[in-house]
Amino acid sequence: MILHFYFARRFLWYFSAILIVFAIFLALVDLVEQLRNFGNEVGFGQVVQVVALNLPEGLYTILPLVMILASVSLFVALGRSSELVVTRATGRSGLVALAGPVAVTAIIGGLAVAMGNPIVAATSKRAADLSELYDNGGSSVLSIGTEGLWLRQGGEQGQTVIRAARTNPDATLLFDVSFFAYAPQGGLVRRIEAEEAHLDSGAWVLTRAKAWPLTAGLNPEANAATHEELRVPSTLTQDSIRDRFGKPSAIPVWDMRTFIQGLEEAGFSARRYAVWMQMELARPLFLVAMVLVAAGVTMKPARLARTGVSVLTAVLLGFGLYYVRNFAQIMGENGQLNPVLAAWIPPVASLLLALGLVLQMEDG
Repeated sequence: MILHFYFARRFLWYFSAILIVFAIFLALVDLVEQLRNFGNEVGFGQVVQVVALNLPEGLYTILPLVMILASVSLFVALGRSSELVVTRATGRSGLVALAGPVAVTAIIGGLAVAMGNPIVAATSKRAADLSELYDNGGSSVLSIGTEGLWLRQGGEQGQTVIRAARTNPDATLLFDVSFFAYAPQGGLVRRIEAEEAHLDSGAWVLTRAKAWPLTAGLNPEANAATHEELRVPSTLTQDSIRDRFGKPSAIPVWDMRTFIQGLEEAGFSARRYAVWMQMELARPLFLVAMVLVAAGVTMKPARLARTGVSVLTAVLLGFGLYYVRNFAQIMGENGQLNPVLAAWIPPVASLLLALGLVLQMEDG
């Protein structure tokens, strides 16, 4: 156990050091990018706030790469110090020596999904809200909840809040819809109820609608008007609505199942979110596979290993497996693979490949 704790501690140290280096690098790159995007319209402190909120998502995304580099660093260092030779001389195989790093990786992967995922969801959503606020004042927003679909559109005539009980998959056709129009100063001036509303050429076309004026001094019901068809100007487009659905990473994995159920009840396709949820659950297994792949290539004595070639091979293998994982994710989102298969086949295949590399190294 002392040896396992020693290897685990060394691996954790390399992992922490590499993670800190990447954090500094990502923060500096994002800081430059955000300064370029916002220009002089936003203060430096606000830009730093957005960068800090974006950082957890960036680190979460590159976690497999950090695992590969930490594993490569550990086993190259153990090979140069001949500690691997001493370990084998005591009768322990290389596969047993991997128990410590694998255990640390599994713990990190589990914590990343259980705790890191909700943190990333909260920070990325807050960063997106702040970026939109700084860019356009938050004039157009979409929200989906158990009570239905909510949209907000803005323009020179004020803002309009839209609520619909159901919608089609791209939110361009709304059912049982309500429009609440606000004046530029913020007061509610009009309410409209309609059976249907569809987006057409810069306007919502309402079918069988009834409108109530809410101006002070008027009786809303007495001055209400019914329309077989009513057009309400809109600054929204199909693409802008689709863009505001947001990324699955903005939903905590603990709330994902409820969110998927809400999407399906609102009439949306939840396949993209189902694939993401399964991929998050499979993330610890994929991280373990990354460590084993790097170990299978670099866990050799220094006199037998061509260090440069081994490191390059490990990184390329890791990128290749990561590409396969993303390709399977796309196929799952497009409906060509079942979400469970799309999420779990790449990690399982990567783990089997890694075990094959380690066993081949052991037995020659």
